[in-house]
Amino acid sequence: MIERTFIMIKPDSVVRGLIGEVISRLERKGLKIVSMRLIHMSEAQAKALYSVHKGKPFFNDLIKFVRSAPVVVMAVEGESAVSVVRRLIGSTDAKEALAGTVRGDLSCSKSMNIIHASDSLDNAQKELAIFFADGEFLKYSRLDEGWVN
Repeated sequence: MIERTFIMIKPDSVVRGLIGEVISRLERKGLKIVSMRLIHMSEAQAKALYSVHKGKPFFNDLIKFVRSAPVVVMAVEGESAVSVVRRLIGSTDAKEALAGTVRGDLSCSKSMNIIHASDSLDNAQKELAIFFADGEFLKYSRLDEGWVN
Protein backbone atom coordinates (compact mmCIF):
# COMPACT_ATOMS: atom_id res chain seq x y z
CA MET A 1 0.00 0.00 0.00
CA ILE A 2 1.29 3.45 -0.90
CA GLU A 3 1.71 5.53 2.25
CA ARG A 4 2.66 9.13 2.93
CA THR A 5 4.95 9.89 5.85
CA PHE A 6 6.71 12.83 7.48
CA ILE A 7 10.48 13.26 7.57
CA MET A 8 12.52 16.06 9.08
CA ILE A 9 16.22 16.50 8.41
CA LYS A 10 17.40 17.85 11.75
CA PRO A 11 19.59 20.90 12.49
CA ASP A 12 22.75 18.82 13.02
CA SER A 13 22.40 17.37 9.53
CA VAL A 14 21.73 20.78 7.97
CA VAL A 15 24.75 22.47 9.55
CA ARG A 16 26.99 19.51 8.65
CA GLY A 17 25.98 19.75 4.98
CA LEU A 18 24.24 16.37 4.88
CA ILE A 19 20.88 17.39 3.37
CA GLY A 20 21.77 16.01 -0.06
CA GLU A 21 23.16 12.76 1.36
CA VAL A 22 19.97 12.10 3.34
CA ILE A 23 17.65 12.99 0.47
CA SER A 24 19.73 10.88 -1.91
CA ARG A 25 19.30 7.81 0.30
CA LEU A 26 15.53 8.30 0.42
CA GLU A 27 15.29 8.71 -3.34
CA ARG A 28 17.58 5.77 -4.10
CA LYS A 29 15.27 3.61 -1.99
CA GLY A 30 12.45 4.51 -4.38
CA LEU A 31 10.62 6.95 -2.12
CA LYS A 32 8.97 9.96 -3.74
CA ILE A 33 9.22 13.43 -2.19
CA VAL A 34 5.82 15.09 -2.66
CA SER A 35 6.50 18.25 -0.64
CA MET A 36 9.61 19.73 0.93
CA ARG A 37 10.98 22.98 2.35
CA LEU A 38 13.79 24.41 4.45
CA ILE A 39 12.44 26.26 7.50
CA HIS A 40 13.31 27.69 10.86
CA MET A 41 10.85 25.79 13.03
CA SER A 42 8.63 27.88 15.30
CA GLU A 43 8.36 27.07 18.98
CA ALA A 44 4.72 26.08 18.46
CA GLN A 45 5.65 23.67 15.65
CA ALA A 46 8.47 22.16 17.73
CA LYS A 47 6.23 21.65 20.75
CA ALA A 48 3.50 20.12 18.58
CA LEU A 49 5.95 17.77 16.84
CA TYR A 50 7.46 16.55 20.10
CA SER A 51 4.31 16.72 22.25
CA VAL A 52 4.70 13.02 23.15
CA HIS A 53 7.80 14.01 25.14
CA LYS A 54 6.18 16.88 27.04
CA GLY A 55 6.98 16.62 30.74
CA LYS A 56 10.12 14.54 30.20
CA PRO A 57 13.42 15.94 31.50
CA PHE A 58 14.88 16.39 27.99
CA PHE A 59 11.84 18.12 26.44
CA ASN A 60 13.09 21.71 26.71
CA ASP A 61 16.54 20.79 25.40
CA LEU A 62 14.92 18.96 22.48
CA ILE A 63 12.84 22.02 21.59
CA LYS A 64 15.90 24.26 21.85
CA PHE A 65 17.96 21.91 19.66
CA VAL A 66 15.37 21.53 16.91
CA ARG A 67 15.10 25.32 16.71
CA SER A 68 18.88 25.94 16.78
CA ALA A 69 19.28 25.92 12.97
CA PRO A 70 17.12 25.33 9.90
CA VAL A 71 15.49 21.96 9.27
CA VAL A 72 14.15 20.35 6.11
CA VAL A 73 10.58 19.11 6.40
CA MET A 74 9.32 16.61 3.83
CA ALA A 75 6.30 14.59 2.85
CA VAL A 76 7.42 11.33 1.28
CA GLU A 77 5.38 8.62 -0.41
CA GLY A 78 6.06 5.02 -1.24
CA GLU A 79 5.09 1.41 -0.70
CA SER A 80 4.85 0.90 3.10
CA ALA A 81 6.68 4.25 3.45
CA VAL A 82 6.46 4.46 7.25
CA SER A 83 8.19 1.13 7.92
CA VAL A 84 10.58 1.45 4.97
CA VAL A 85 11.79 4.85 6.18
CA ARG A 86 12.15 3.65 9.77
CA ARG A 87 14.36 0.75 8.64
CA LEU A 88 16.35 3.03 6.33
CA ILE A 89 17.14 5.59 9.05
CA GLY A 90 18.06 3.11 11.81
CA SER A 91 17.91 3.20 15.59
CA THR A 92 17.56 6.53 17.41
CA ASP A 93 20.73 5.90 19.41
CA ALA A 94 23.86 6.32 17.27
CA LYS A 95 25.60 3.55 19.24
CA GLU A 96 22.87 1.07 18.29
CA ALA A 97 22.18 2.18 14.70
CA LEU A 98 23.42 -0.37 12.18
CA ALA A 99 26.00 0.47 9.55
CA GLY A 100 24.27 1.20 6.26
CA THR A 101 21.43 3.13 7.91
CA VAL A 102 21.32 6.92 7.82
CA ARG A 103 21.92 7.17 11.55
CA GLY A 104 24.43 4.32 11.65
CA ASP A 105 26.57 6.01 9.02
CA LEU A 106 26.10 9.69 9.83
CA SER A 107 24.81 10.28 13.36
CA CYS A 108 26.98 11.60 16.19
CA SER A 109 24.86 10.87 19.27
CA LYS A 110 21.41 9.92 20.52
CA SER A 111 20.27 13.56 20.48
CA MET A 112 22.08 14.63 17.29
CA ASN A 113 20.81 11.80 15.16
CA ILE A 114 20.35 13.43 11.75
CA ILE A 115 16.70 12.74 11.01
CA HIS A 116 13.19 12.40 12.43
CA ALA A 117 10.60 10.16 10.79
CA SER A 118 7.05 9.31 11.78
CA ASP A 119 6.70 5.97 13.55
CA SER A 120 3.13 5.18 12.45
CA LEU A 121 0.58 6.24 9.85
CA ASP A 122 -1.45 8.05 12.52
CA ASN A 123 1.58 10.01 13.67
CA ALA A 124 2.56 10.71 10.06
CA GLN A 125 -0.81 12.37 9.47
CA LYS A 126 -0.51 14.43 12.67
CA GLU A 127 3.08 15.46 11.98
CA LEU A 128 2.44 16.31 8.32
CA ALA A 129 -0.46 18.56 9.40
CA ILE A 130 1.92 20.62 11.57
CA PHE A 131 3.98 21.66 8.53
CA PHE A 132 1.85 21.18 5.39
CA ALA A 133 -1.64 22.01 4.17
CA ASP A 134 -3.55 19.39 2.16
CA GLY A 135 -3.02 21.21 -1.15
CA GLU A 136 0.77 21.22 -0.79
CA PHE A 137 1.31 17.59 -1.80
CA LEU A 138 2.30 17.19 -5.45
CA LYS A 139 1.19 14.37 -7.69
CA TYR A 140 3.67 13.06 -10.25
CA SER A 141 5.17 9.79 -11.39
CA ARG A 142 8.77 8.71 -10.97
CA LEU A 143 10.19 6.88 -13.97
CA ASP A 144 11.13 3.91 -11.77
CA GLU A 145 7.78 3.49 -9.98
CA GLY A 146 6.98 0.30 -11.85
CA TRP A 147 10.26 -1.18 -10.63
CA VAL A 148 10.29 -0.11 -6.99
CA ASN A 149 6.62 -0.52 -5.96
